[in-house]
Amino acid sequence: MRLIDTHTHLDFPDFDADRPRLLANAAARGVERMVVLGVCQANFQRVWEMACADQRLFAALGLHPIYLDQHRPEHLVQLRQWLGRLHGDPRLCAVGEFGLDYYLEDLDKVRQQALFEAQLQMACDFALPALLHVRRSHAQVIATLKRYKPARAGVIHAFAGSYEEAREYIKLGFRLGLGGAGTWPQALRLRKTIPRLPLESIVLETDSPDMAPAMFAGERNSPEHLPAIAEALAQLMGIEAETLAEASSRNACEVFGW
Repeated sequence: MRLIDTHTHLDFPDFDADRPRLLANAAARGVERMVVLGVCQANFQRVWEMACADQRLFAALGLHPIYLDQHRPEHLVQLRQWLGRLHGDPRLCAVGEFGLDYYLEDLDKVRQQALFEAQLQMACDFALPALLHVRRSHAQVIATLKRYKPARAGVIHAFAGSYEEAREYIKLGFRLGLGGAGTWPQALRLRKTIPRLPLESIVLETDSPDMAPAMFAGERNSPEHLPAIAEALAQLMGIEAETLAEASSRNACEVFGW
């Protein structure tokens, strides 16, 4: 299988001890490209340096809603400067990770929305895909996307919504990121939705080091696990793993312009 991991945090300290070994293992298992996403202004440089050092890695830069209290108004200014400076460089593939998180109740929704819209505008301005974090906020995200209508669309990371919500995203041109969550038997709604999704709407991801699949419960997640995730999701969908791998990689290449 040839695979693309569309969502990782390989810059996190979790990987400092064995990152080269991990990347070699992932490549040996067919994971040809990996996207590393920024989450706060402090890790932009690290993410970018990783993309510059390894041709298999690509950078996305964004301000994650979970780190809302860390973000300052000047960080949005700096994000726009980064995107402007790197505009046209193929190693920069998207704006992300950003979005709305209504699962954590102490995150101010008004501030989240302002941060979300500012970054969505940047994705539009620089014609870059948006890699979106959406937790219990599908209705608000969909409504906002309908207002902005980003031409490059992007990916709804770790999609766990309903089939009806999936259809809304697909109509807006977004792909749906599937990973470890769909391998867990208790994810009943998601496991009913996944087989109904059109293949052209799916991209695969790990969200490493988080969201380990059921086969690696309690372990650090890694791009090395993407082939096993693809196998499990393909079985759920009633198709061959190779078919899912080919479709998801083709979709990822369309999203990122590869």
